Amino acid sequence: FDPIRHGPAAGGGASYPDDTKRPLTPRGIQRLKRAGKALVALDVTFDVILTSPLVRTRQTAEALASMFREPPPIVNAPSLAPGGTHNAIVEELGKQALRRKKIAIVGHEPGIGELAARLTGLRKPIEFKKGAVCRIDVAALPPTGNGQLKWFLTPRILRKIG
Repeated sequence: FDPIRHGPAAGGGASYPDDTKRPLTPRGIQRLKRAGKALVALDVTFDVILTSPLVRTRQTAEALASMFREPPPIVNAPSLAPGGTHNAIVEELGKQALRRKKIAIVGHEPGIGELAARLTGLRKPIEFKKGAVCRIDVAALPPTGNGQLKWFLTPRILRKIG
C-alpha cells in the first residue's frame, strides 16, 4: 500500500477555527497534481484511495486521482483522522484488501509516519513532508511480519518527475 501525507494547507487560527475544514492552498493543489503526473509517469496505480475525513486529505486524494486515466475511487476512512489508532487503520486496510490490492492512504503527521514505521518494523516514525508518498509491501493484512519499504518519494522529487 501507499501512505501519502496531505498537501500544503491553509493556515489555521481565526480563518479556520475548525481544523477539520482547513483546505489545501491553490499552490498545494497544483503541487499535488504534479505529484500525480509523476506517479502516472512511474506507472504507479491505485485500486482505491482511503482518506481521512478532513477536507485537506480529501482534496489531496482528489488532486492525485484526477491525474490518472481511470481515477481510483476515494473512500472516507475515519480511522485515518488525527488520533486514529493503528489497529483501526490496519482493520480498515484489511477490509479493503479483500477486494483491492493497490491501496493508497492519505493521512496526517505524525500518524502516517508512525503507521509506516510500525508496518516496516522501525522504532522511530518516518518523516513525511507534505505530499510525500511511499510504497510498503506487506504479505497479508493484518500483517504477520514486517512489510518492505520499496520506495519513498519526497514532494521535491515528485515535482521534478511530474
